[in-house]
Amino acid sequence: MSKELIGKSAEELAGLLEKRDVSSLELTRAVLDHAEALNPTINAYLSITREAAEKAAAKADAEIASGGYRGMYHGIPMGIKDNLYFQNEVTTMASKIHQHFVPDYDATIIAKLREAGAVFTGKLNMHEYAWGITNNNPHYGACRNPWNPDKIPGGSSGGSGAAVAADMCVASLGTDTAGSIRIPSSACGIVGLKPTHGRVSKYGCFPLSWSLDHIGPMTKTVKDAAGLLEIIAGYDPNDPTSVNAPVATYTAELTGDVSKLVIGVNEDYFFKQVDTEVERLVRKAIQALADQGARVEAVEIPALAYAEYAEMITILSEAATIHHRNLLKRPDDFGSDIRLLFELGELPSAVEYLQAQQLRRQIKRDFRKAFEKVNVIIAPTLPIIAPNIGEAFADLNGEQVDLINQIIRFTGPSNLTGLPALTVPCGLKNGMPVGLQIIGPALQEGLVLNVGYAVEQTNPLQGKKPELVRV
Repeated sequence: MSKELIGKSAEELAGLLEKRDVSSLELTRAVLDHAEALNPTINAYLSITREAAEKAAAKADAEIASGGYRGMYHGIPMGIKDNLYFQNEVTTMASKIHQHFVPDYDATIIAKLREAGAVFTGKLNMHEYAWGITNNNPHYGACRNPWNPDKIPGGSSGGSGAAVAADMCVASLGTDTAGSIRIPSSACGIVGLKPTHGRVSKYGCFPLSWSLDHIGPMTKTVKDAAGLLEIIAGYDPNDPTSVNAPVATYTAELTGDVSKLVIGVNEDYFFKQVDTEVERLVRKAIQALADQGARVEAVEIPALAYAEYAEMITILSEAATIHHRNLLKRPDDFGSDIRLLFELGELPSAVEYLQAQQLRRQIKRDFRKAFEKVNVIIAPTLPIIAPNIGEAFADLNGEQVDLINQIIRFTGPSNLTGLPALTVPCGLKNGMPVGLQIIGPALQEGLVLNVGYAVEQTNPLQGKKPELVRV
């Protein structure tokens, strides 16, 4: 019964909890037992907080029993990426330098989740300071992909992706600066949403790149992501980038109706140099939407030719500024991979940084023009399949290509533009998940989620889950 229980979505569990057919304490203990048994293999958690979780679950049960049910995430066990601040609790950023850092306040989104009655099960592994895509952490060990423990889960939110995919928590949050929600969500076969920039407060999240950072849901289903976004979205005066716009009831927008949809496909960038099977699965999903009445149109986004340059100059410069003092004083306390990136970030000139922002502005204009003729743009989330842990290269149709450059190629543009982007599973290649990415206009998360919901209804994974979860 416990295996069946922990495999359910937040939406399914919410109904059971509200009716008191299942208690939050029973659910939380089942999730924690499973997480503790599996963590030596997957290494998704940096810390598991059983005592606090059980106490929060018992409180949720008492509130529900007294008629105080708060909604979908009341009593739901959630693991949280370890760059989101918890008051009076160690928050490491998966680093050596901050291994004993204890914030004196909750991140805004953590405060919102507490108010919603969520149960926190512990802190999840991540790439050090969120600056990487493998989650091969030199201080806390590599996180592993539940579909194949020899492979990376993606990063930087690799612990979140692995934990949700392996039923080690029901849902999680990730941060995304060049794809760090969508990369592990795609690689681990779950749903990951990077909302519009400013839609979700970043107050209390240790920054990587001020102008590129986002926070969003990582969940088992699209409806779970929609319900989680309803909780964490909203204006926050503590975040200078926060957008003051109404929060929609995103779950109500999930009709699955795409009959009036116009899907944009950009061949020159988003379908260039893509794994053959990944491309086939994504195009198959697009055709399935067309079979439901959607229309497909080609779109041109010429400035995407400069996206990789603009993204790298921006993230390198901003990240190096944030870590400049520690780079001077404690260089050997950084992992070698991110220390090199911080050192590279000291090199771009002010001219190059400002040129990158001008290119960024043009990319935004080109996307706005594209959205004048289409509702969403669909593309592969990743052009490759996750490689083995420790490999710096990935296979792309028989050619060995640089892993970092390839894996962020299709996710980075949505960070530059701040546009909402969702990844949903669209199939498997050799037993490993493939993700499809849906990009929409600013603040149109409901639209993007509904398209993802329509893809999800085609059951692209055919009910398959990682083998070690089924054991």
